Amino acid sequence: MKFTTLLLSLVLATTSAFAQVTLPLTGHPDSKNWKNLFKEDLSDAEFVPGIWTYEKGVFTATEDQIIFSKVEYENFVVDLEFNVEPGANSGVVVYCTDKKDWIPHSVEVQILDDDNEKWATVPGTWKCASIFGHLAPSEKVVKKPGEWSRMTIACKGKMVYVVLNGKPVITMDMAKWTSAKKNPDGSEIPEWLSTPFSELANKGYVGLQGKHAGAKTYYRNVKIKAL
Repeated sequence: MKFTTLLLSLVLATTSAFAQVTLPLTGHPDSKNWKNLFKEDLSDAEFVPGIWTYEKGVFTATEDQIIFSKVEYENFVVDLEFNVEPGANSGVVVYCTDKKDWIPHSVEVQILDDDNEKWATVPGTWKCASIFGHLAPSEKVVKKPGEWSRMTIACKGKMVYVVLNGKPVITMDMAKWTSAKKNPDGSEIPEWLSTPFSELANKGYVGLQGKHAGAKTYYRNVKIKAL
């Protein structure tokens, strides 16, 4: 009996530790035991020296430079918190296949100070939690500058899901984006995003955009898990 109880306990513990994330996402997963995307000393990251720092649990950058993983990820979930200065315009980059020319060779999940006068009138495809230039979030749920928002991004094949502050706001099938000029709904794609999403690889580097538009973005609890 004692052996059976012990075995059952081990099975339950293992199942809890390695439980699969269910898609589509309906909320934020329990990510506390997941792998950190970057080590505290940033030894497993690729970035321009002297720009990115990790202090008291928070990543940030002093310039508009991305910090990338050194390894590629396929079928994964990223879970993180972010906090912006007023006017910030940043993002989480996934499926990146070219670190030097990342903009047309990746998917960017936008981080934005939505209510700032600089961005108040931009299209929905530029708003916080959008797939930048391609798909607007279903609702606005980002918190104000100075407050921490939580974002979860799941990527499996051509499917991308985003949850922001507990709300599922993005479900995208990249296979439907066959043009680099027009979204499926007819809206325009920025000209610098020159690769149709249907042609992008479903495996690549993960990155965080640094200080952009003159304002910093802060990140903490950045976790990743393979699906």
